[in-house]
Amino acid sequence: MSNEKKGILAAFFAYVIWGAFPLYWKMLEHVPSMEILLGRVIWSFVFTVIAVLLIGMRKELLADLKYLWTHQKLFWLLAGASFVISMNWYLYIWAVTHEHLVETSLGYYINPLLSVIFGVVFFKERLSRAQWVATGIAFIAVIILTINYGSVPWVALLIALTFAVYGVLKKKITIDATRGLAIETLFILPFALGYYIYLFTTSQASFLHVNVQTDILMIVSGIVTAVPLILFAKGAQNIPLYLLGFIQYVAPTIVLILGVVLYKEPFSQVELTAFSIIWMALLLFSGSKIIEIRKAHHKSA
Repeated sequence: MSNEKKGILAAFFAYVIWGAFPLYWKMLEHVPSMEILLGRVIWSFVFTVIAVLLIGMRKELLADLKYLWTHQKLFWLLAGASFVISMNWYLYIWAVTHEHLVETSLGYYINPLLSVIFGVVFFKERLSRAQWVATGIAFIAVIILTINYGSVPWVALLIALTFAVYGVLKKKITIDATRGLAIETLFILPFALGYYIYLFTTSQASFLHVNVQTDILMIVSGIVTAVPLILFAKGAQNIPLYLLGFIQYVAPTIVLILGVVLYKEPFSQVELTAFSIIWMALLLFSGSKIIEIRKAHHKSA
């Protein structure tokens, strides 16, 4: 099997796992969202450090930490990224366990287009006319949903915003995905452990106080977090960015299907129309990007 095919499969399965996450978090909906987040941070750190040691990357991890400490700007950028991704994780967990799957899906559909705007603002990237039109079309869909809801879809917008900000911060830092996750969770670890001590001392902790199934699910959340990130890194190394960007729509599509079909969340005709507009915008954007890359490839050939 070629490296490109391996990359496509790795990326595809990463996004399938991310799309199926609601099935996992739903099994923990009896646990407060904040405690699920704390457990996810702690156990992600534990399992990623174990993974780093098992694959013989201990020296590289220590070198990464030393490099970050001597480059304070990168150190604080990664610290900021870890706090932003923790906010994103919390919003996602809260949305899934409080019947907001459709809105969660919307957030991850909006995210790529928001990332594009950030690329223009922060990195002076240029967009074609078709890409500007696609972004405008998606914005119209959000306005339609806002009018339909009678309020701004804050969950979707905050999920999209936090992940887009995370992307901007991470763009400036190139660290291996597994080691990167270990360091990111290390930044949040003291806060997570401190809050957990508070939960245990005030008899509010669910971990070790509900049942064995809950304890196992909390622990395994670390593996569930790490595996798709490692698969994603393998995919990103072996396939073009535009193809990776196209595959990413697998995750919110699965989330949307789960929300509507399995969990029977309301999905009105207006929401169907708005989502259809967003899908049209994404097809226009992705299609224009593919054409643009192919033209550049033919010119260089």
